[in-house]
Amino acid sequence: MNAAELRVLSDDQMTERLRELHEEWRDLRFQEAVGQLTATARTREIRKTIARIHTIRTERETDAATRAYLAATGRSRS
Repeated sequence: MNAAELRVLSDDQMTERLRELHEEWRDLRFQEAVGQLTATARTREIRKTIARIHTIRTERETDAATRAYLAATGRSRS
């Protein structure tokens, strides 16, 4: 899932997707530990998607904090 696809998700949908990815990643790590892992590229893809989700969530939090600060101080974003 690329960043553009993730950005259209709501916060709740993103949290659910993150939970699903963590579960899948856990299963893949277990398969790797017992020597049954065949989709090694999927592990990397999941880690990158998790990182993208965390980045987008941080961007949203930063943007919300900036908007709140600007509203409280009566300034506008330039």
